[in-house]
Amino acid sequence: MARPLILFGVLLYTAGTLSMKTLDHVTVREGGTITIPCLYDNQYKPNTKYWCEGYFWNSCKITASTNAIGKWTITDYPADSIFTVKLNNLKSSDSGYYWCAVEIGNHAEPDDKKYLYVTVKKAPDVFVVNSSVSGHEGGDISVQCFYSSGYKNLLKQWCRYKDKSCYTVGRTNTSQNSSVQISDDGRRSFTVLMTGLRLTDSGWYYCSVGDLQVPVHLLVQSDNQYKSMSESDDAGLFPSICRNQTASKDSEDSKCSPNGPSNQMDWIFLLLYTAVPLLLLLMLVLVIWRLVQKHNRALTKRGPEICSVAEGQMAVTYDTVVFKKAKKHETNQVSISHSPEQFEVIYSPLNLHQ
Repeated sequence: MARPLILFGVLLYTAGTLSMKTLDHVTVREGGTITIPCLYDNQYKPNTKYWCEGYFWNSCKITASTNAIGKWTITDYPADSIFTVKLNNLKSSDSGYYWCAVEIGNHAEPDDKKYLYVTVKKAPDVFVVNSSVSGHEGGDISVQCFYSSGYKNLLKQWCRYKDKSCYTVGRTNTSQNSSVQISDDGRRSFTVLMTGLRLTDSGWYYCSVGDLQVPVHLLVQSDNQYKSMSESDDAGLFPSICRNQTASKDSEDSKCSPNGPSNQMDWIFLLLYTAVPLLLLLMLVLVIWRLVQKHNRALTKRGPEICSVAEGQMAVTYDTVVFKKAKKHETNQVSISHSPEQFEVIYSPLNLHQ
């Protein structure tokens, strides 16, 4: 159904040479995000780029532009003559025809444009888990493309977006010293393996099953770049991602090179990277708090040490000691007189020596 409508759309073109390139029919999960690349001619680097929604070109509605904030976001990469359109939080009602377009700015020549169809479904017939992959020069990368049961018998390909060169399941192709091999499990997915990567392999690709495509961005880094990233604290966790640019943002963003669209996996890695240390710190604080609480309870049960002191004033009693010298041949005596309340005193004889 979609193919006849697309063919009919060709009749909507006005006169002029059109150089815009994009995909034909992309599919995306409802509530998800997709980034669509639009390739334009080098002569249009300074021109305004926009994204137009609608079946008829003359009546389509502009929903994103490089000089305005729209429903979605456009990022322009003049150095590569490409701009991307990031569609987020998609609903099934967003399914329909769209146009990648470059404003020419005169009436004699129409805007450069190319249409495509976007299908938004709860369970898309073709999809990828990660729409952005990276590797190093001389290394290899693997991409898994999933498809529904209704598409398992259709042609499956891995295609380079820029020149539309495609690699088919079951064949090993060599291009620029890079080997591309595709294997299909025959049930729900096929896997693309690219080995011996070169810097020139960087760019946009897409998984193709039947008439459906899903874009994937590949970034190949030099050995020095890859080693420097591995030595950093965030190596391997957070790929370098260029921020989306619009006219309302700082001009410094325009110097950023395209490293591919961001995706949900990046946020998951970021969450794990920050949450785990915080969780360990929280557990340590709880253990220390429990130990302090236990110590305080032990002190409470033992109770304070108490010294008892006799209440009231202390009574002081004075006793009188009298030494009596005995007569010759008698024993000397000592007498002690004290109050009646005091305890009994035992008298002992003392021998006094003169």
